Amino acid sequence: MSTIFSRAVLFLPAVLIICATASTSAQTRVPQFKDYPVAERYAGKTAPLVLTRDSRMYRTMLRDAADKRPNFAGHYILATWGCGAGCVMGYVIDAKTGVIRSLPFTICCWPFDVGDNFEPVDFRLDSKLIIFTGARNEKGNGTYYYKFEHDRFVPVREIEKPAHN
Repeated sequence: MSTIFSRAVLFLPAVLIICATASTSAQTRVPQFKDYPVAERYAGKTAPLVLTRDSRMYRTMLRDAADKRPNFAGHYILATWGCGAGCVMGYVIDAKTGVIRSLPFTICCWPFDVGDNFEPVDFRLDSKLIIFTGARNEKGNGTYYYKFEHDRFVPVREIEKPAHN
């Protein structure tokens, strides 16, 4: 009996170290597009838009976007446009139903030293993940990871950038 107990006592610290390392690794890992795959891709015609009171102001841009093919999360059309100098806003159109959802915030004030291919809103057709880089509604500054699930933007992770004084 004491042999089993002594082996368990020696084994327990190793298990705790492995668990702590796995937990830390999961917390520091940056979400990837491949982590949020979509099950389907829609190739049909876009349904007529279901405009809301708020979205009517942008109906021309939304109608232009609805003429394009899905580009986000399998069957959505994500459209963005400027809302001021260095500011972006937008909507997600469900190509199957025509239902429109606003992005959860505007995004602005991204770093000046970004590469030529930088997009403040990054997304893929084959993924539910969307990445925002900059300041949400002109507050804070960082990289914000959301998944688009059940017509909602669900926060996954945020990495705030330190303020520069």
